[in-house]
Amino acid sequence: MPNSMAEQLQQDMECEGLLECFHGLKQLDKECFQELVDAAEPLTVDELAEAVDRERSTAYRAVQRLLQAGFIQKEQVNYEQGGYYHVYSPTDPSKISKNMQRMLNDWYAKMGQLIQEFETKYERADATAPIEG
Repeated sequence: MPNSMAEQLQQDMECEGLLECFHGLKQLDKECFQELVDAAEPLTVDELAEAVDRERSTAYRAVQRLLQAGFIQKEQVNYEQGGYYHVYSPTDPSKISKNMQRMLNDWYAKMGQLIQEFETKYERADATAPIEG
């Protein structure tokens, strides 16, 4: 991923790039998310690990990153005889989009503030003085 904004703007970006750009998600996280999107029903971590051909602990870490980013939801399923397990499903895309738009708006406001601070800090004192003549 390019480091500077200028490099990012020159690069072709696909919608999956948003996952990395906004949340720093890894390739495995994107694969897990896609598996959950493609699944007919919510999946357990074990089912997800099998689908992406990774160890359970590795898939679990990806699930935790996706949960933290708000891309998936966790649901508890109770056994009749007691006990429970968790299943995971994707969050509604419109909710994810609204969250990314909010983050982008916050970022834009922060960048605008930093640009103003830059201008104020480096503005030449004599540039605002009246011209004598």
